[in-house]
Amino acid sequence: MKKYVLLLAVVGMFFTACKTSTSENKEVKKEKVAIDYDKFGEEITDKEALNSKEMLAQFKSMKVGDSVQVKFASSINEVCSKKGCWMKLSLADGTETMVRFKDYGFFMPLDSKGREVVVDGMAFVKETSVADLKHYAEDAGKSKEEIEKITEPKVEFAFEASGVLMKK
Repeated sequence: MKKYVLLLAVVGMFFTACKTSTSENKEVKKEKVAIDYDKFGEEITDKEALNSKEMLAQFKSMKVGDSVQVKFASSINEVCSKKGCWMKLSLADGTETMVRFKDYGFFMPLDSKGREVVVDGMAFVKETSVADLKHYAEDAGKSKEEIEKITEPKVEFAFEASGVLMKK
């Protein structure tokens, strides 16, 4: 009888020890989920950021001249090749938004294409002139032939970022 009580006590301690170890492992895993970012501009967080599909829906609900303060996550399609003074971010369905930086206060690294970012700032819909479109095409390193094909202004989804987080 004493053997059974002793065996039951040892088995009980084994399960208790395993349960504590599992809880500690879960806490360690939570710490590893934290994302490390390079930070540009004002201090921001990635909390409550819209995804690119939600941001596109927000843009589509706006008309030229409308603006809204918003934060969203996306990936970089293109960066100004001269000094990183603008970037284009993916939205859903192949749509993009042109992002510039508040007060020309910071730039993105020239090799940022393809990186994941969170941007916080002002989203707005605007009409971009032919002259500006040609200037942006030149900054992006487009050929003279491509630049000459730009002949009409374009209604665009634009964004002025006050802060950017870029995944390392």
